[in-house]
Amino acid sequence: MSDDETMKSFLQQSLRRGRTNLRWKLSGLDERSLRWPRTPTGFNLLGALKHMAQVEIVYFGDTFGRTWPNREEVVSDADIDLDPQADWCATESETTAYLLDFYTRVSDFADETIDSLSLDSPGRVPHWPTGRDETTLGQIMVHVLVDLTRHVGQIDIVREGIDGAAGLSEAAPNLPEDFDHDTYLERLRTIADRF
Repeated sequence: MSDDETMKSFLQQSLRRGRTNLRWKLSGLDERSLRWPRTPTGFNLLGALKHMAQVEIVYFGDTFGRTWPNREEVVSDADIDLDPQADWCATESETTAYLLDFYTRVSDFADETIDSLSLDSPGRVPHWPTGRDETTLGQIMVHVLVDLTRHVGQIDIVREGIDGAAGLSEAAPNLPEDFDHDTYLERLRTIADRF
């Protein structure tokens, strides 16, 4: 396996792991909890899932000349003109089950692009400024991975605030076992109160 193939495989595995963790962070909550705005800017868990699906359609589809087959599922420029947060808001008809299925289909679509191209394959991001819109698959994989991990981190914090569920992933939570969180939190508060 060449260095490029090894890097592409590593990036694709990282994307898949991030997607899996995003889905896991949404499991076990009801529709209302997933839709409820958790920050003053309206960040909500189901909206983050919808956003990431839209991101992958654009970056792994349009950027490389591939059109998502069901254009009615794509948040259009006209939708964004009407509502700048349209890709962050699940409509009433977009249930959790539907958006999870949508994200799975989008992930498969994105993986088809990744599988069919090399890291240096050229693309053009339609919404980036002219002169800075030329890119490669490798650059897009890193770009989407950064976006995905940022949003999974946001989801992780929000989810912990809802019901205490936390951890890196379902398979490897990366949290100490039998840890006295109350004592730890009190220690942090004591230190903070000194300032």
